[in-house]
This record gives sequence, C-alpha cells and structure tokens, in this order.
Amino acid sequence: MEFKSKIKTIEWVDTYSKMVDQSVVPYEYKFVNITGGQEMFDAIRNMIVRGAPAIGIAGAHGVILYAQEGRDKPLSEFIPWLLDKAEYMKTSRPTAVNLMWAVDKQIDIIKNSKSDVKGIIEELKQNAIKLENEDIEINKKIGDYGAEVVPKGAAILTHCNAGALATVGYGTALGVVRSAYAKDNTIRVFADETRPRQQGARITTFELAMDGIPVTLITDGMCSYFMKKGMIDMVVVGADRIAANGDTANKIGTYTVAIAAKYHNIPFYIAAPLSTIDISIKSGDEIPIEERSHEEVTHINGKRICAEGINIINPGFDVTPNELITGIITEKGILRPDYNKSIADAFNKDSI
Repeated sequence: MEFKSKIKTIEWVDTYSKMVDQSVVPYEYKFVNITGGQEMFDAIRNMIVRGAPAIGIAGAHGVILYAQEGRDKPLSEFIPWLLDKAEYMKTSRPTAVNLMWAVDKQIDIIKNSKSDVKGIIEELKQNAIKLENEDIEINKKIGDYGAEVVPKGAAILTHCNAGALATVGYGTALGVVRSAYAKDNTIRVFADETRPRQQGARITTFELAMDGIPVTLITDGMCSYFMKKGMIDMVVVGADRIAANGDTANKIGTYTVAIAAKYHNIPFYIAAPLSTIDISIKSGDEIPIEERSHEEVTHINGKRICAEGINIINPGFDVTPNELITGIITEKGILRPDYNKSIADAFNKDSI
C-alpha cells in the first residue's frame, strides 16, 4: 500500500511560486504567492520555505521570477544579468547544498539555451516543474528503501523536520516513516522539539498528526533518557549537506542525538537525496555553518525568555561525523561505510 501524504509544499503556478508559509505552522496552514526574485530570496532567508529540498526548488523558482522581471532586456544584457541574479539567489542560505544544486540546474539552462528571452523563461519554468515532480518520486524511493530497515512496531526518533514540508512532498526522514507505516501501522514516532525554532514541535508533529501517524513530542534534552529506557529503536533524520566522506550537516542538535544513539547501540540513519551530497568537499570541516539571528534564541513567539544583554551564539546546523552514521538512505539505496567508496559508487553507477 502506498501512503498518500496530504501536503504539497511548493509548486510553480503560471507566473508565480505558490508555497506553504511555514513560519506560521501550526497556528495556521496557509499558502503564499511569491511573485518577485527578491521576495523569494527573503522567503528562503526568513524560512517561510525551509528544508533543503524545498529550498532548492524555491531557488529554482527564484531564478524564474528574476527572469520574468528582466523580460524586456535585450538578450545580450538579459543573460549576464540573470546569471548574476542566480548567483545571488544561492547566497540566501549557505549550508543547504540543494539550493546551489537546483539553481545551478537553472544556470545550465540559461547558459546553454539557444532561445530568445521569452524562450529561456519558458525553459526555466519547465525545468523547475520537472525538478518538482522528480523530488516527490525521489522521496518515495527514499521512503521505500528506508522502510526495509525499520523493525516491526519500531519507535523512530527524528530531529527537526525532514517531512513533506521540507520537500515538495512526502519527505525524506518522514518519507521513511510514511513508507514504513504503510506496511506496519504499529510504527510510532518520537519527535525532538528542535530548539531554537521548534521545527520538530511545530512542523513534524503537525505533519504526522495530519496524516494520522502516532507521534510523541519530547524536548531535545530528553532523547538519552528514552534511549536508556529502551523506548527508541532507531533514529532517522534529514540532511542539509553531506560531504564526500559521509559527514553530515543537519539542524543544530543532530550531532548530540547521534552521539547518544551510538552510546546506546541504536541505529542512526540519514535520509536524503543524492542532490544533498556535495562530492566537491572531502569532509564536514568544509561545510559552511549558517549563523542565525540572536532573537531565535532569546525570544519565543515574540516574547523574550532571558535577561537583556545576554551573549548569544546561534549556529543553525552542526555536523555529525560519518562514524556515527549507520547508513545514508538515498533514492539509489542505502549507502554504508566506507562512505568515501559508497558515495562515489552512487554517483558513478546507475545503481548500487
């Protein structure tokens, strides 16, 4: 049985990008229409859209939006101007490599097209729609491969949100949950709150409740407690960038969960498409870590939770070393250590 998720996060509609406004979930579930290039840059930067695969599609849409704004330029001016705008779009979030990957797909169109300005804009639209459709199919493949390693009746811990709302639809880590649940409805989920932006509390629990999958919310500091009590069978999380050696950047706090899982002999899996793997970098030491606003830490729902003047450091991500990772679940199958070899094989062969 195939699991049918009710969520489609982002899609191109005629002349604009339609997306779920994730900044207001779970208080509201509404869509916004993004109609300009700078508006898309800000939507990515301010996390109206979030999750590495969804950010990638948003970036691809952003290139179209800029192209539409420059439609009256001569072709000789349009191409270099649009290439500059595309490079700018890639700077909206520095850690998630899917953004660079998807925008680069659009850059290839711009550089290689033989069309006029109108034709280039249409090619960019069709390419973005293709990437949208491929994302959902890739996530379903990730889900099906991941379901093969989920024990019957398992309790799965996840951190942050790697669900339908982090992708075009279905999800990566939650895609594994959805596919496993379709085969075994005794599967249940523990969701870490995920400070400071509470994506686990706000978004993961929202998604799972919408789809009728049992979920228990815990705070980030509770995972070791439940692992020690034997209440967690496996961990599945998403990723924002994976190095060639398997080191994985994901939402801050993931590294802590991985250490706890290793100590308690609990399998720890990454679920991500191959587009999240950056084979140009050798290790996680080369992954740029985004520093975010201090207010994400000092305020919740607009209300200050600490004294004025407190020093704040707010990295958005951390890097989990490859030796803590049991497997990386991709659309080509589950990659295992040695990751330098299995990742290289995944990129060099049609199947693994």
